[in-house]
Amino acid sequence: MGDNTIGGGWIWAFLIIALIFGLGGNGGLFGSGNGATEAAINAAVNNQSLQNGQRDILLSSANNNYETLQQINQQSMNMMQQQNTNLINAIQGFNQVNLQNANQFAELRQQIAQLGFQMESCCCSIKTQMLQDKYDELAEKYRTVQNDASNAAQSQYLLSVMGKWVANPAAASA
Repeated sequence: MGDNTIGGGWIWAFLIIALIFGLGGNGGLFGSGNGATEAAINAAVNNQSLQNGQRDILLSSANNNYETLQQINQQSMNMMQQQNTNLINAIQGFNQVNLQNANQFAELRQQIAQLGFQMESCCCSIKTQMLQDKYDELAEKYRTVQNDASNAAQSQYLLSVMGKWVANPAAASA
């Protein structure tokens, strides 16, 4: 948990050196009779242990905070990805509906144009048939009038050639 080279590790090195060369009494690092007491060393060790514990607690808290933030970031990223996927799917759905509508309207326009052409052809055919019927009727009347005129002319010719003709001549007196 802790880093033994910086922080808590130096106190142990100090204690080992102090024990090797002696702490009090007759020489050592602290001189004769002016050395650190056992209580002072214990207090220093306890103080160092408390500081190490506090550092470990702070480090653990910082690690927990970091991990929590990483999980929140991952969850936020997952939610954004899902939202983006949902948005893309919705846009693709709208695009598909728009494409279907455009295709249906294009087909409807084509069918309306075809219907207009068929109506024009139908009307044109009806007009043509009506004109043909009128022409045929007038041609028949013309032939009838022409035949009547021809018959009248022939009758006139025959009557003029025959002279006076009486249909029921009177009986001759004897």
